[in-house]
Amino acid sequence: MALFVSTFINKVDRKGRVSVPASFRATLSPQSAAIVVYPSFTSAAIEGCGPDFLEELATSASTTFDLFSTEQDDLNTLIFASSCQLAWDPEGRVLLPAEILAHAAIGELAAFVGKGRTFQIWEPEALKAHQAEARARALKNRPQLTLRRPEGR
Repeated sequence: MALFVSTFINKVDRKGRVSVPASFRATLSPQSAAIVVYPSFTSAAIEGCGPDFLEELATSASTTFDLFSTEQDDLNTLIFASSCQLAWDPEGRVLLPAEILAHAAIGELAAFVGKGRTFQIWEPEALKAHQAEARARALKNRPQLTLRRPEGR
C-alpha cells in the first residue's frame, strides 16, 4: 500500500485551484483520479484521503458505533456530510471549495502534509506552529510505538 509522505507547499490561484503533489496523485491513481477532503474537526486544517479510505472509515464507524448513536451521528455530520470528492484536471489541480479553504485560513499557499494513509492541507505558517507543538509534546511524552507486521509478512 502506498503512503502519503513528505510536505509540499503549492500556490493556490484566485479561483481556489491548487496542484495536488505528483507523489500524492501517484498514491491515489490506482484507486481514483480524485481526492476526498473535509474540514478537520481537531485542527485548523483540511483532512484529505482517497475514496477507499473514506469507505473504510464508514465501515469502521458502522461496526464500532450503534446505528443511531450520538457518536455515529457526530462522525457522519463532521466527516461525511462535510466531505467533497475532487477530481484533478489534466494539470493535476483541484478546486478547493471556499468554505473548506476558509476553515484552514488558506490564502495564496497550501501545505500538503503526508500522514501515512491520509494527508492534511494547512496554511504554511499554521503548519509550522502545529509542528512545533507536536514536537514539544513528543519530546515531553516520548510516545512508544509497537511495530506490527501486516498479515502475510
